[in-house]
Amino acid sequence: MKFVLKGKDEISKARAGVITTDHGVIETPIFMPVGTVASVKGVHQHELKEDINADIILGNTYHLYLRPQTDILEQAGGLHKFMNWDRPILTDSGGYQVYSLSGNRKIDEEGVKFKSHIDGSSHFFSPEFSMDIQRSIGADIIMAFDECTPYPCDYNYAKRSMHMTHRWLKRCIDHLAKNPEKYGYKQTLFPIVQGSTYKDLRTQSAEFIASVEAQGNAIGGLSVGEPAEEMYEMTELVCNILPKEKPRYLMGVGTPINILENIALGVDMFDCVMPTRNARNGMLFTANGTINIKNKKWAEDFSPIDEMGITSVDLQYSKAYLRHLFVAKEYLAKQIATIHNLGFYMWLVREARKHILAGDFTSWKNTMVKQMDQRL
Repeated sequence: MKFVLKGKDEISKARAGVITTDHGVIETPIFMPVGTVASVKGVHQHELKEDINADIILGNTYHLYLRPQTDILEQAGGLHKFMNWDRPILTDSGGYQVYSLSGNRKIDEEGVKFKSHIDGSSHFFSPEFSMDIQRSIGADIIMAFDECTPYPCDYNYAKRSMHMTHRWLKRCIDHLAKNPEKYGYKQTLFPIVQGSTYKDLRTQSAEFIASVEAQGNAIGGLSVGEPAEEMYEMTELVCNILPKEKPRYLMGVGTPINILENIALGVDMFDCVMPTRNARNGMLFTANGTINIKNKKWAEDFSPIDEMGITSVDLQYSKAYLRHLFVAKEYLAKQIATIHNLGFYMWLVREARKHILAGDFTSWKNTMVKQMDQRL
């Protein structure tokens, strides 16, 4: 993997870059649609390419391990071939999903024992096993196994967890060195900064992660319930420490406003289930604010879903039609809304990139934040 910076904002720390992988080029800043179980919910792969124009998507190690299971993925030749996706893929390590199973897991130095959310069966993830699964999945960018701490989090627990995550990282690196890629192309490991919302811990963790000299770095343990201002404070602190010449990935973030504010702090990569999950519930993101398309006020609004025409569905269908589909509980409603929301997120990061390169990102960002922070 290679990363080249193409431009920087003069006022903020926003950057525009290019990541090159064996499956293609990713222009940053970038948003990655979440494809939990080898599928971005409700969206065909050709729509991801043609309508949404996603450079890269994300897969979930925990979910793919449980189904279809790694032996199926290996028989298919990896996730790219299994799901007919020839662009880059990033996989998480399974750490966040295990964190979300707080009532059904036990963590110790060796790893995490947990019960499947599907059938209650018992499983064990160690740093080494997480690497084995991600080798079998075959993503271009893979994550080190970590513990994602909750919010709020006791200081001593956060400290112990952070140091364990650092020890696990060393085990991940050692295991990958002994177990090469399976499908003839390179995989790149991103370590993850932890430390909850404690400045000294985040500083220690960022310094340790920077010292590993990986090709890219991730920031984890945020967007787990903390106020946005604390998220921004931790992100800024960490971005000031992580190497500038390598991409920075803020995991699980977030709203369109969160994304713009974190781009301004120096983040390059994002993922979140929000655009797809909200779409399935009838919540649409636009440049002028958020729309609850189920509201009766849209019943006789025959204007396009979004007059900017960000995706093909925006000009094809009216607000009234989309509202009708939701009220009638038609599956097509969720598909149209999902394509729109993902298209909007992709448009937003691409516009951010344009304004970074043009030199007016900060003023554009401030205007967009005000516009988007409205309910229509």
